Amino acid sequence: MKLLKYLLFLMILIVLGFAIYTYFTPPASPKGESTYTFNNKNYKVEYSRPFKKNRLIFGNKEDGALVPFNQYWRTGANFSTDITVSDSFYFGDELLEKGSYWMYTIPGEESWKIFLNSESGSFAFFEPDETKNVASINVNSYQLDQELEQFTIIFIETDNKLTLRLLWDKTGISIPLN
Repeated sequence: MKLLKYLLFLMILIVLGFAIYTYFTPPASPKGESTYTFNNKNYKVEYSRPFKKNRLIFGNKEDGALVPFNQYWRTGANFSTDITVSDSFYFGDELLEKGSYWMYTIPGEESWKIFLNSESGSFAFFEPDETKNVASINVNSYQLDQELEQFTIIFIETDNKLTLRLLWDKTGISIPLN
């Protein structure tokens, strides 16, 4: 009986210690959020923001790239990167209904494939169910003037058009929204 009490007490200490450690340790890829209002529509992207940490970010798998070309990337870290829009909107040339969508990508050397999937709020370690994709577009990538240490998603309005930009390391892409 004493052994059982001791083991129970030890398990409680271990769980409590883990909970305290988890609560007070900052995440390696903190959560980020980008919001924007355009043409009376509210746009919000929720994502995790990994750091470069002197790693090769985009490149060939055999070179040890964190995000290999032509392979699924959850577009951030941890949970899915979700875009939520308050009214119907265009994703490229595709008209979509208001709601939340999981945005994931397949980066290429010169262009990226961007997908919206109906399974938002997913734990994105596994590849998405492609049958639940609702839209996809291809966009060209471009080189940034300065290296960006932390993955960043921002909205940019130019010429009465809204663009969602994904920026990290020395690479950027621009996704047309409206």
